[in-house]
Amino acid sequence: MKNNKVYVTLQNGKQFVGERFGADGEVVGELVFTTGMTGYVETLTDPSYFGQIVAQTFPLIGNYGVTPDCESKKPWVSAYIVREKCDRPSNFRSEKTLDEFLKENGIPGVYGIDTRELTKIVREAGVMNAAITSKPLKNFDEFNGYLIKNAVKSVTCGEVEYFGDPDGLKVAVWDFGAKDNIVRELVKRGCYCVKVPSFYTAEDILKIAPQGLMLTNGPGDPAENVEIIENLKKLAGKLPIFGICLGHQLFALAMGGKTKKMKYGHRGANQPVKNLETGRVYISSQNHGYEVVSSSLKGVGKLAYVNANDNTCEGFDYPELNAFTVQFHPEACGGPRDAAFLFDKFIRNVKEGKYNA
Repeated sequence: MKNNKVYVTLQNGKQFVGERFGADGEVVGELVFTTGMTGYVETLTDPSYFGQIVAQTFPLIGNYGVTPDCESKKPWVSAYIVREKCDRPSNFRSEKTLDEFLKENGIPGVYGIDTRELTKIVREAGVMNAAITSKPLKNFDEFNGYLIKNAVKSVTCGEVEYFGDPDGLKVAVWDFGAKDNIVRELVKRGCYCVKVPSFYTAEDILKIAPQGLMLTNGPGDPAENVEIIENLKKLAGKLPIFGICLGHQLFALAMGGKTKKMKYGHRGANQPVKNLETGRVYISSQNHGYEVVSSSLKGVGKLAYVNANDNTCEGFDYPELNAFTVQFHPEACGGPRDAAFLFDKFIRNVKEGKYNA
């Protein structure tokens, strides 16, 4: 009989013993947790999780199976940890079980460990590396230096892709690890989306003659993307710009701002963000481990949104450049949908043709 026992060893020496599901194999990654109660298919296929071992705080995962709600062509997580997996999903849209999906895509899974305790450790000590092995790990030293590198280059599209009506508003979607629903939201609003790889230059993008520029989400340390930041400096003010998540961070860096790694980040579908102009609070979906340091952008644009839990930066407006960016996900799929109006704001900016404010 096959031994399904598996060991999850944290960088601080704490070890959990669970059961294996999904694909076989041993893996090292950055351990993070996400608080979403639903949307696990979208989580698994979000390129922003590249290089990370993702633990779900919600105790039962897989109960509605795997539905055709993917955010990219494949899962990007390094491994997946749940408290309890469901092997008999009940949902008319289900195409397979979670176990089958992970096996097909070579993603190791772990179940049967105390994800509540695991999450508390990460909240207290901060994000750390972890290893998933078939035998107890005695020495973690060789994994201490694990870093997620070349993240954006690893997940971006390899060639230009086109979506929507060619007669619609032409928007260049700069793909740093884009979730598919960003394109869907733009197409829904009549846009013709030209998705370009992350290695495109400012000159390459301007040759397309877009009416607007979307900076997408993506994985890794934003400061690593030196070439993109330099190209963004050349594009600022030449097109209406909307940045989401990593796109928000990269634009801030291009404007002379700074980013820093958070203790454990924001990942889940229940993060409250406050509009500083109206005082209104929106519930948002988020997935990021870095933040823009608001004070580093003094004199450049204006802080528009903050996180209502920890007061971190959630959005900036740059009216003189006809640009705005947000840390959260207005395209959230599967929800919440509170901030979808930001796409309408971007469309208005594009239609008004404010190429140079």
